[in-house]
Amino acid sequence: MSAKSKYQAQQLQQLINTNNITYAHLYLEQLMLFPTEIQDRIIEDISQLPYCNTDAIAHIFGQYSAHCLK
Repeated sequence: MSAKSKYQAQQLQQLINTNNITYAHLYLEQLMLFPTEIQDRIIEDISQLPYCNTDAIAHIFGQYSAHCLK
């Protein structure tokens, strides 16, 4: 995992932890240009993690990035 993806995951984790869901959506939109329904799924998946850390968030990013490219 690159330093860039870890940083992006940290930023999103901080927004979610502080309950700034609107900003989390905006961050995802700017970061990866995900449609709103995908942003909702990403945030939901992150909120369901048993242990939320940057590696887990980056893994979810990767899953949705691969899914959106198909």
